[in-house]
Amino acid sequence: AHPDPSLSSLFAKENLARMSEEQLNRYDRLINEPSNDWDIYYWATEAKPTPPEFDSDVMTMLREFAKNRNREQRLRQPDLEYLFEPPC
Repeated sequence: AHPDPSLSSLFAKENLARMSEEQLNRYDRLINEPSNDWDIYYWATEAKPTPPEFDSDVMTMLREFAKNRNREQRLRQPDLEYLFEPPC
């Protein structure tokens, strides 16, 4: 399972249209070459250093996107569903 399927898909939705052909090629390589989706997640969230072959302008964009996404998630109001008893 992908650790955060929305991270790369939301990044793609917001950024692919304004990326150059070279950037699109680097993004395609980034999401297809690593054998483990967790690696991309760890690199994007800076939990692990990005290997030099993937540390491009596109990876920098993904890292910035991950930071902004984490900030948005922290600002979001918590769900209140737990306050309500389920109907009998």
